[in-house]
Amino acid sequence: MPARPLSDEALHLIAAVRDALGERLNAQVEVEERTLFGCHAFMVDGKLCLGVKGEELLVRLPPQQHDATAETPGVRELDPRGGMAGYFWLEPAAYATRAQWEHWIDTALAFNPLAKASPRRAKAATSRSEGTRS
Repeated sequence: MPARPLSDEALHLIAAVRDALGERLNAQVEVEERTLFGCHAFMVDGKLCLGVKGEELLVRLPPQQHDATAETPGVRELDPRGGMAGYFWLEPAAYATRAQWEHWIDTALAFNPLAKASPRRAKAATSRSEGTRS
């Protein structure tokens, strides 16, 4: 089944994130865009940094700031059970002003070099074929 087309709002937000990353990062920094957590994710140096789902912005921030960030209006945890410290969804009201936007983008980018990269999982077909070897 083909993927649903993205809304105009999502496309504008994706473009805004691309522009912000382009303004802040030099050409040597690798930025990959892919689908992750059901959103359009921006991987910076192989680590999730930002994402877009509809009108919401996903940010990865320092885990030690999790509790304080969770109290911010318009912000909710990616995992309501608390299993992913530092990952947050931002509603449009939380990034509506230039100061708010710059805060979230800059904080996510500042944390990125310190963030742990998740190891890439092997494709299901690869793991199945390895399991059948004798």
